[in-house]
Amino acid sequence: MQKILNKISPKFRSKIFKNSFWGVAGSLTQNILLSLFYVLIARHYSVEDFSEYLIANSLYQMIVAFSAMGLGHWFIREIVNVENKSELAAKFLKMQTYFGLFFLIVNIILALVLYENPTVQKLSILFAINIIFDNIIYSIKNINIAQFAQKKTVTVLSIEAFAKFGIACILFIYPFNIVILTILLVITRFITLNLFLKIGSADGINLMGFWKVKLPLDFIKNILSKYWPFAIIGSAYVVYWKSATLIISKMLPLSAVAHYENSFKIFSLAQLIPVVLSSTLLPKFVEYSKNQDTEGLKSLYHKVFLFCTIYGLGAFTFTYSFADEILPLIFGEKYADSAIFTKEMFLTMLVFPTSLVQANILIALKLEKLDMWFNINSILINTTLCLVGLSFWSSLSVVNYSIFISFAVFHLSQDIVLLKNKLTSLSHILLFIIGTASIVLTYIFLSKIISPYLLFIGLWVIVAAMVMLFLYQKKWDLSLKVKE
Repeated sequence: MQKILNKISPKFRSKIFKNSFWGVAGSLTQNILLSLFYVLIARHYSVEDFSEYLIANSLYQMIVAFSAMGLGHWFIREIVNVENKSELAAKFLKMQTYFGLFFLIVNIILALVLYENPTVQKLSILFAINIIFDNIIYSIKNINIAQFAQKKTVTVLSIEAFAKFGIACILFIYPFNIVILTILLVITRFITLNLFLKIGSADGINLMGFWKVKLPLDFIKNILSKYWPFAIIGSAYVVYWKSATLIISKMLPLSAVAHYENSFKIFSLAQLIPVVLSSTLLPKFVEYSKNQDTEGLKSLYHKVFLFCTIYGLGAFTFTYSFADEILPLIFGEKYADSAIFTKEMFLTMLVFPTSLVQANILIALKLEKLDMWFNINSILINTTLCLVGLSFWSSLSVVNYSIFISFAVFHLSQDIVLLKNKLTSLSHILLFIIGTASIVLTYIFLSKIISPYLLFIGLWVIVAAMVMLFLYQKKWDLSLKVKE
């Protein structure tokens, strides 16, 4: 036992481990607090007020996803190789400030062009101010990642999350309108920025007065010309989900916006486990690929694929059985209809976890540009199906099924590439498609005649037994050790 502890201890003390630990811990803490904030304001405000807030916030989130231009990866790589780290950091901050100013204007113009609702316009202008703050904070967060100072990022962002949660709690003591709420959130973000500038940046890097550094236009143009794909990859996820919110806001009643965002909030919490798992295993995938150990990569991929398939089925069946009870309990009875649309959205959870794993396999194989085009194609399919479908059927279900179809095509595109690279087989792809479809259709049929509790427990007792038998027959080694 002592030998094992001796092996673990140095790894535990390493900068990389600590950096990763603070990143994961901070993300979980902030997600919990911000989810509570979301639930509290959903319960407090009317459906109309909450929907207007969500529309403005979605437009802002979509714009801010582009505003940083995905240059965090470039900065992290460059700062390691330069002597004057403070100068490069100052240039990065100043460049991000310029981007923030530009996209602030873009946000305001789009809000005024797309929406006539005065409340949505006011909220959009207020949220747009945050873009400058967000870009500077984004820069400092990447400085901390590069300098192994994630603890400082977590500390400041946790303070902000607690502050937002506190503001939501005050609503139930001293109520104020949605515009005042947004003003308070912008002020909170400004305070967060100042905390980052004073105490939240890595030791040895001075960020005060960063706007004084010289930043030639050619420097910016050169970086953007080389690293523009990162802007697309970095923003694809946010654009994918938030563009749907904007389409709903233009083609369906305001209440549909709230139902969609409520469903997505539950979905985003469910996706945390596959997101953390896939990002954690990426270095392993890269290591196998670098060592040209195709069999090792294939073996690990199939193990993780099986887990993600089971997780996706578990998340869907649980939601399908219990959403009618859980959603009104969380958001209030006025959002009882959100349960129906949450069940539909969780169809995507059947393919989302495995598609994340396959995306990381593509990155490990240095096929990230192909992954970028798959993301673009998925966004185009989703948007087209939404626009065409909603022109015939005025239902939020159209959006949810469009998301599922576009993700299914995304998954199938990845399957074809992995098949060509001999990391999967046609029988494996067909087994996943036919097996998943059969289980889901059977579950939906049986849910009409069997108690949801009995059905859910019964299914997963059977699945657990089958998985154990399968693993026993395969005699899989579940360790993640890379062959020498």
